[in-house]
Amino acid sequence: MMGEAALAVNVETFVLATSANDPAAATCDHLLVGEAKDARALAELATLVDVVTFDHELIDLDQIAALEALGVAVRPSSSALHYAVDKAYQRRRFREAGIPVPRFVVVSSSSDATLQGFLDDLEEEPVIKAPRGGYDGRGVLFPSSRTETLTMIDQLATAGDVLVEERLALQSEVSQLLARGVDGSLAIYPLVTTEQASGMCVEVVYPARVTNELARRGEELAEQIASLVEAVGILAIEFFVTGGDLVVNEIALRPHNSGHWTIEGASTSQFANHLLAVSAQTLGEATPLYANAVMVNVVGADQPGSLEGARATPDVVVHDYGKAWRPNRKLGHVTSVGDDPATVHVRAWQGALAYGTSTEEA
Repeated sequence: MMGEAALAVNVETFVLATSANDPAAATCDHLLVGEAKDARALAELATLVDVVTFDHELIDLDQIAALEALGVAVRPSSSALHYAVDKAYQRRRFREAGIPVPRFVVVSSSSDATLQGFLDDLEEEPVIKAPRGGYDGRGVLFPSSRTETLTMIDQLATAGDVLVEERLALQSEVSQLLARGVDGSLAIYPLVTTEQASGMCVEVVYPARVTNELARRGEELAEQIASLVEAVGILAIEFFVTGGDLVVNEIALRPHNSGHWTIEGASTSQFANHLLAVSAQTLGEATPLYANAVMVNVVGADQPGSLEGARATPDVVVHDYGKAWRPNRKLGHVTSVGDDPATVHVRAWQGALAYGTSTEEA
């Protein structure tokens, strides 16, 4: 989708992908096959481009810092990416800055001296996270007993430190996106509500189902975080709504699933604004074009669905990622926009269900 947006913003794209069959290969101008953590592939990419940017966090920060030391323009920087790559680092820095995060400790094993008192102070068992490498629910565990908590901590600790967090009573989940330019200029998208199933985002709804006060709070926190992190490009912040306030769940420094609705629903898509930002161009407006928008992720059901059936659904736009079908694999997304929220919601789900999303996930 970044490749699809590139021509309109005057950007030529070179993609480092693991395979020539990667979906990005269909829309980029030039393809380099290699792994994201292959130093030689990264070095070759750096010789071909003016700016290096990212569409995921599964990278080696030391390798990215080494590119910067050679004078390569990396946007966002390795220091900014640290906040997204390492959740333990992010939690510590956010807490120091007064940004709301769940109560947490970082431990190296179940026998860590800080752990027992922390667990005893909780009303229920915590959430246990691998600080690095997790996404779409991977690396996140929900124990139901103290024995399970200790066992799961030791399981994750074989790969490094473990983030242990208070389990919050959630009213909902929301996401705040903004684009930040190299000069610090901002284009702030409106807050959206997200629905999750099995750790994966299922649905995104604009406008967010929150008060105007909370919507303003999302913007304020996003600006604070963008300044602290020194983001360049898209910054996406997933918030928990709990106790009438917002608490940070995760952040991403790249175009984000919760912003896919902006392709049809905003004056400048998140993909276009990311490219404008990292290429040091003037940001586009982030103004919504419609009163309502709903984006539904298409996830492979038990049997393949019908792409043609989805495209035949009235008043929806289907984005097919070109991936081979398999159960529980994200295959694409469907967006509907319009004036009536109920109609928009039904249309988006009709298109998604025709394509593959199971009713269980819905």
